[in-house]
Amino acid sequence: MTINDGLVYNGMPAADLGETGWERPWSGTSGGQCVEMKRLADGRVAVRQSTDPAGPALIYTPEEMGAFVTGVKNGLADHMTEHQPAGTRPADRGAHPQAAQTVRANRSIS
Repeated sequence: MTINDGLVYNGMPAADLGETGWERPWSGTSGGQCVEMKRLADGRVAVRQSTDPAGPALIYTPEEMGAFVTGVKNGLADHMTEHQPAGTRPADRGAHPQAAQTVRANRSIS
């Protein structure tokens, strides 16, 4: 399936991006409820929920994905899977300033 770049947009039905090429970058004990990713021809990355393969796809640039991965590796998303009171998360304490700076810089580009 060839997709015209002008037709790929954030929130589009993931099914419109085809059935092949979707990957689960990790596996775990989520019971099959995973995030799936697909690299598009122009280098962008589509993300969808595995339990809703026809649902919306979020489209990210390589730079946005890089900032996300950097932030995750540096612990900036740890609070998303654990209960931590506000003010105790690494980002609240400034524990990862370089990753936070990368995320902020990429947000201003979008």
